[in-house]
Amino acid sequence: MTEPVLRVSGLVKRYGGHTVLDGVDLAVAEHEVVVLIGASGSGKSTLLRCVNLQEDLDDGQILLDGQDVSDPRTDPDVARRRMGVVFQAFNLFPHLSVLDNVTLAPRVVHGRPREEAESAALALLRRVGLEEKAKAYPDRLSGGQQQRVAIVRALAYEPRLLLLDEITSALDPELVGEVLTLVRELAGQGRTILMATHEMGFARQIADRVCFLDAGVLIESGPPERIFTEPEHERTRQFLSRIIASGRLG
Repeated sequence: MTEPVLRVSGLVKRYGGHTVLDGVDLAVAEHEVVVLIGASGSGKSTLLRCVNLQEDLDDGQILLDGQDVSDPRTDPDVARRRMGVVFQAFNLFPHLSVLDNVTLAPRVVHGRPREEAESAALALLRRVGLEEKAKAYPDRLSGGQQQRVAIVRALAYEPRLLLLDEITSALDPELVGEVLTLVRELAGQGRTILMATHEMGFARQIADRVCFLDAGVLIESGPPERIFTEPEHERTRQFLSRIIASGRLG
């Protein structure tokens, strides 16, 4: 079988005496979209930060294309260059234009010539309808536009794996759709994506596989239609029943 792009094995993460991730096993195949669901505090964001090597592991392994990037002898910055990350906050540099935000990593980290990096960045911005904002600064953009720029920035150096952490949670409701449309397009292009979201209707539409986390444990995973209609575990059923009662399943 082909080695998955990402394999997480026995991942444990503690903060003090509190176990946030408790033996998580997860694999993401090439071109697969895996969506993490669960209540706030279930460990979704911590899992993504661990995958991106922003957190030290207490136990377990993280393999990227078969390489153990969680090995202390591995340079985490080198491993991160193969992953694109977008978090809840847009994290754009306010003193840089949109174009400079997008081209910074390709130029400084990956050594691409400015002209080449800017040409690629403009092509990406064109695809998301923001080419005319290339010279604008982040404070001149709406929240939805800023988040689309953040996604473009993560794509600018062609990462093997795209990590998306609750990327619509900081947006006004009317701006959520434009960001989710972009993610839907990326999934349709065959990007390999691991994302956490509270947008259950969107998860149902876009995911190849849905994983439910509860108190740091990956309770179950499977195709979205099975998870959302016939979950196997009682804790999954309880979580989804609360979502349905709130009208957020979609």
